[in-house]
Amino acid sequence: MEKTISFLKEHRETYLQELIDFLRIPSISALSDHKEDIKKAAEWLKNSLEKAGFEHVQMMPTGGHPVVYADHLHAEGAPTVLIYGHYDVQPVDPLPLWQSPPFEPEIREGRLYARGASDDKGQVFMHIKVLEAILKTEGKLPFNFKVLFEGEEEIGSAHLDAFVEKNQELLAADLLVVSDTPMLEKGKPAVCYGLRGLAGLQIDVKGPKSDLHSGNFGGAVQNPIHALVELLSSMRDQEGRITIEGFYDRVKPLSEKEREEFKQLNQDEERLREELGVPSLFGEKGYTALERTWGRPTLEINGIYGGFQGERIKTVIPSEAHAKITCRLVPDQEPDEILSLIEKHIADHTPPGVTVTTTRFDTGRPYMTPIDHPAIHAASRAYEKAYGVPAAYIRMGGSIPIVETFVRLLKLPVILMGFGLPNENFHAPNEFFTLENFDKGLDTLAYYWQELKTALS
Repeated sequence: MEKTISFLKEHRETYLQELIDFLRIPSISALSDHKEDIKKAAEWLKNSLEKAGFEHVQMMPTGGHPVVYADHLHAEGAPTVLIYGHYDVQPVDPLPLWQSPPFEPEIREGRLYARGASDDKGQVFMHIKVLEAILKTEGKLPFNFKVLFEGEEEIGSAHLDAFVEKNQELLAADLLVVSDTPMLEKGKPAVCYGLRGLAGLQIDVKGPKSDLHSGNFGGAVQNPIHALVELLSSMRDQEGRITIEGFYDRVKPLSEKEREEFKQLNQDEERLREELGVPSLFGEKGYTALERTWGRPTLEINGIYGGFQGERIKTVIPSEAHAKITCRLVPDQEPDEILSLIEKHIADHTPPGVTVTTTRFDTGRPYMTPIDHPAIHAASRAYEKAYGVPAAYIRMGGSIPIVETFVRLLKLPVILMGFGLPNENFHAPNEFFTLENFDKGLDTLAYYWQELKTALS
């Protein structure tokens, strides 16, 4: 394995430039204007996998954006590993807040800035390069490998469930490895054993048939923005607890053992407050910030709009107003049930003088795995070799909807080992990937396949 590690170091600058080329492709899955860019990113991955030595490399259609599949199945008698990741990225708004253009990657102070650098192009790229390096230095891979990279993760993997169900034989494996999760903090690697689920909804409030003069009609009709604000305000109390009837009914509480383990991670809430630039942290009463983000459900307003948005003031009562909300869910909440509860709450609390409609969007179930699998312990040992410190076992506040689908349909254990940092601005302006973790992450993945072979032999 040391030959592989040396090879990775020797080719580091070449690999970094290749990643920069990948990051230049604006593969934004949420915006139809970027459909061709999504295809271009998939083709880039296809070419990269072929160059790395993979076989049966193909772009496969779904009901939306294509997936990229490839395999290398020459380790006779060895287990099969499926590697999953995504090549699509989030929109870049608000663009003025970026210090450098989001699709013109720039390295500043040991950080590679670009949309998708950390989530998830950088981490997908690392897997390809490590397996390429092993093939070039060892001549063979320690396991049979399959890779599946999708182009719709950032819009809830809308078509991947159906793809996996249809292609269960093609994707059959003994283990799934995903690198789309954060480390605990700088210098502290982590193996993730839990993900929150997701449920998204758009709320549309309609008032008069057109915008009205606020002098002529103010006080005579309901203002849709006022109605929307009132409706949204009814969903959460002043201490951060969600007031949707039945919302918490299925929540599996954090055990005292798990809460104590979280406490042992010694997370500094004051430092977190300073890093985020807020006057105080806020959330559900009775829980630490870590417990709220890893083990408690949420309801967040992601966007709200309506009325005049230009300079100065336009004195109108707007015809309509809109909001987008998402809920992060925990075991054992069901996304569709939560959305139904929210829709009932909306129907019961709609202010007079407006009509309200809703549109459902992204959903995904929460995921939890036992941490006693030998493949998880092998990941911890690989991290420790590369970083020189033991890996923590953590949950993650975010969602990877397809993970639960893989578990349910393919019946395989999942190893979530990521290399991003919680402060790398994924989904926000100025996303970056810390190059220390690019370097040590390559080493970690190389060590992992060695440790995994020992663990499973």
